[in-house]
Amino acid sequence: MKLSILDLAPISPESTIADSFHSSVRLAQLAERSGYERVWYAEHHNMSTIASSATSLLIGHVAHHTEHIRLGSGGVMLPNHSPLVIAEQFGTLKELFGDRIDLGLGRAPGTDMNTLRALRRDPSAADSFPHDVLELQAYLAGESRIAGVRAIPGDGTKVPLYILGSSLFGAKLAAQLGLPYAFASHFAPAALHDAVAAYRSEFRPSAQLAEPYVIAGVGVIAADTPEDAHRLRTEAERHRVAAFLNRNKDRSLSEAEIDMLMQTPQAEQIIDMMRYTAVGTGEGVANYLRHFATTAQADELITAHHPIREEDRLRSVHVTAQACALA
Repeated sequence: MKLSILDLAPISPESTIADSFHSSVRLAQLAERSGYERVWYAEHHNMSTIASSATSLLIGHVAHHTEHIRLGSGGVMLPNHSPLVIAEQFGTLKELFGDRIDLGLGRAPGTDMNTLRALRRDPSAADSFPHDVLELQAYLAGESRIAGVRAIPGDGTKVPLYILGSSLFGAKLAAQLGLPYAFASHFAPAALHDAVAAYRSEFRPSAQLAEPYVIAGVGVIAADTPEDAHRLRTEAERHRVAAFLNRNKDRSLSEAEIDMLMQTPQAEQIIDMMRYTAVGTGEGVANYLRHFATTAQADELITAHHPIREEDRLRSVHVTAQACALA
């Protein structure tokens, strides 16, 4: 079973953004030692608990402190950028770090509507996502679709592309283009099985990929005892509800205020985003992940480790790797 990690560079309570970047380096180094396939970083904006907004810069920083593990975006929200700029950024990473770099692409804004406007993004930009993927792919292949325009760096680097999604749209696009497909079931579980089935049934081979390849997201909270694992899950649920329902507010919520939020229908919906989460000791987590990979028809799982504090998150990564015999 291939396991990877999705890292959002979380900003833990009472820590700084710089702390989160140091933590991301330590996590990637542990993942490298433990036998994980890759670590991806996701583009989000204007979220007080996530520091991975400048995704390509974070990939480069972590790459400088690791040796062989694959690193990439999970993903770059392509409608926020011009395809040429992304080709140049990831072409630069490829030239610096060789065949370790992945480029996962999504079409959501990764933020709220006010921030979308601050990004200078046209609200209809998602409509051109398929065309933008092709334009980006052409730059990286050295076959620019725009006369006289080349991505320097980037031209001819053939950085591998992955389509990310949480609906049938991304599944069908990945199948049509013959690209690997990563489904965001770690936070958008509803359409997982329908999307994977559509991707596999409609897949067309391409120069990059001969057969369909599915990566499915799954949450993990692994600990040394069941009691610790369930305590960490409760903490993670409360932290997530507070982050979503108190977004862009100037003050932190008290525990009593979070208690009240946890009783709301909105909290129930937010917690359901974690529907596919392995919680427990190593053996239980490993069994859950094997079953999930089978039912999701996934070739690889990308794990989002939910514990809030760095030491608990790193322990979850280690316990999972040992139980799944990755190294």
